[in-house]
Amino acid sequence: MTAASIQSTAPRGVRAFAGAGALFRQLLRRPEGLIGVVILLAFTILAIAPQLIVGPLQTAVSATGGRLQPPGGSHPFGTDELGRDMLNLTVHGARISLLIGLLATVVTVAIGAVVGIVAGFVGGWLDALLMRITDFFLVIPTFVLALILTPIIRELVGSAATEVFGIRMTLIVIVIVIGITSWSSTARIIRSQTLSLRERAFVDRARVIGAGSGHIMRRHILPNVINLIVANTVLTFAGAVLTETTLSFVGLGDPFQPSWGQLLEAARSSGAPGLGAWWYFVPPGASIVLVVLAFTLVGSALDDLLNPKRRGRR
Repeated sequence: MTAASIQSTAPRGVRAFAGAGALFRQLLRRPEGLIGVVILLAFTILAIAPQLIVGPLQTAVSATGGRLQPPGGSHPFGTDELGRDMLNLTVHGARISLLIGLLATVVTVAIGAVVGIVAGFVGGWLDALLMRITDFFLVIPTFVLALILTPIIRELVGSAATEVFGIRMTLIVIVIVIGITSWSSTARIIRSQTLSLRERAFVDRARVIGAGSGHIMRRHILPNVINLIVANTVLTFAGAVLTETTLSFVGLGDPFQPSWGQLLEAARSSGAPGLGAWWYFVPPGASIVLVVLAFTLVGSALDDLLNPKRRGRR
């Protein structure tokens, strides 16, 4: 029995896992994909186990250095205005920034995929209505809309000290804001593919045997747009990290959670740039650049692998 025949008779979950493994191996064969994956793996390790790498998060009480101490032996990244080690803050900031990016990406992609598939498959007045709403979010800049919505949603959810699954409500607000302001481009992309898929023969056969719209969208349309969703998710993650950084930098983040954007805002408010304390803002700034670059590299490599038209042009 050949490998192809074995794979064809394997359960759907096994085939999906094998396909994902093959895609990952192809991704690693591409230089940009390998570089991006290595960078993301390094930051993922930092985000998962910061205490094992740099110890507990330092506070004003547990600070071990002097005020704005330059990089040295005991503090390779220097210290902030409270004497806290910048390496410690930057590593712990990876968890907050990547967690917000992950949750916001899940919300963004979920909304965009649902809207895109429903609008493209159902069509008619529902498609027109959903696309007009999508156009509204496309026209207004994401950051401007986020600036407007963040204080409003904060007032609606109540106390900032409230926690949901261990996550402070201020961070949940940022996740919600990024999610509801960033889904429109995903919806447009998914809708365009769905418009093509709904005219295919396998969709007509499903209708003939009596399958309902929900079943067709779930079992036939969604699996055929997964490639687009995966590639778009990677790029959406990068945008979510940038949006969180910007919101935190303008004072809409959580001052008790050292995300990279919050560290940049603290550096600005303490006058570190004017004092020449470059070590205060360079580590979080460089971390943001590296993560966004890594997601962009991986997203570009995935797009090449999953998009036949781009493969043909290369």
